[in-house]
Amino acid sequence: MSVNVISALNALLIADASGANQSFRWTLGDNGTILLITAAAVGLLGHFLVFRILKEITQRTKSKIDDSLIEHCYRPSQWIIVLLVVRLGFESIYDRKEPDFIGHLAGIVLIILVSWLVVKLTSVLQDYVMTRFRMEEADNLRARKIQTQFRVLKRIVLAVVTILAMGTILITFDKVRQLGTTILASAGIIGIVVGMAAQRTIGTFIAGLQIAFTQPIRLDDVVIVENEWGRIEEITLTYVVVKIWDLRRLVVPITYFIENPFQNWTRQSSDILGTVYLYTDYTIPIDAVRAELSKIVSRTDLWDRKVCALQVTNTTEQTIELRALVSAADASKAWSLRCHTREKLIEFIRNNYPQSLPTVRAQLKPKQRGDSTIDNS
Repeated sequence: MSVNVISALNALLIADASGANQSFRWTLGDNGTILLITAAAVGLLGHFLVFRILKEITQRTKSKIDDSLIEHCYRPSQWIIVLLVVRLGFESIYDRKEPDFIGHLAGIVLIILVSWLVVKLTSVLQDYVMTRFRMEEADNLRARKIQTQFRVLKRIVLAVVTILAMGTILITFDKVRQLGTTILASAGIIGIVVGMAAQRTIGTFIAGLQIAFTQPIRLDDVVIVENEWGRIEEITLTYVVVKIWDLRRLVVPITYFIENPFQNWTRQSSDILGTVYLYTDYTIPIDAVRAELSKIVSRTDLWDRKVCALQVTNTTEQTIELRALVSAADASKAWSLRCHTREKLIEFIRNNYPQSLPTVRAQLKPKQRGDSTIDNS
């Protein structure tokens, strides 16, 4: 290292040990610089080797959680180790603490790195929850409950960690600490003002917590919101995203699901009944149509083999209303099953009983002597 570089470092690294009248200057020589760089390199190498060994071990296990831990925690733990090794190396080499401004900066960086590590640990927990409770399963009610709670709680944890990290960093500054004492003296007035200004925000936050624990909606729930059929795609602390059947997204404030009625088709279970209405002539053989309905649903995997019924639910002057009631494992299958059943029943009636399709009858009477009109009925 050149003499100019060493002189520049000597000029920059000045610490105030006990006040304005007591200051000292410390010098950093060639050997010290090399030793600090070597310590950082050793820390990086040691961290790499440890994680490399752990990765080899985790690849032989069936669990995916340890792989997630290695993946998410590698970077933050790496820089934490480097920072700690450099600080310990400095104290060991020079037998003194680093200057105040360097120690202050190192403390701030350490707070940021620890907060980063905590955030990554929540991602590890998320991977565990998503692996342990999969929503791809047919009966995913419990998975939807737990994933909904975890995602909302994760956002709360991230917000709390961020606030605590920022507050801890600010407290390390003496002037900010003095300002905080003054603010706390008038905290009552400030609390009232902030409470009035953030009333709606606080209400939204509480609504998000209520959604997480009472769960009127969950991820992947089938709902009818604003006359739109869709699935709950995302739940945050302030809004909910509903994925509409035609791939549109309906963004609704989270308070909507607390203050307004809506339909949840998968509140207790995902299975649902589907209805098919047909309008035929009075001459239709109902038993034959009922038998055909049973054959139609038994030939498809869309039917869950729980409910299959055909009933006459209404009559008019010209037609009768037939209602086919069938069941399916979820709303999507129920929709497809309804369309399939309707198509096959219409085809069956058209091919086998075309005379029973809706018709309009007219009765013509021969004109009698003296009549001026023909009676139509």
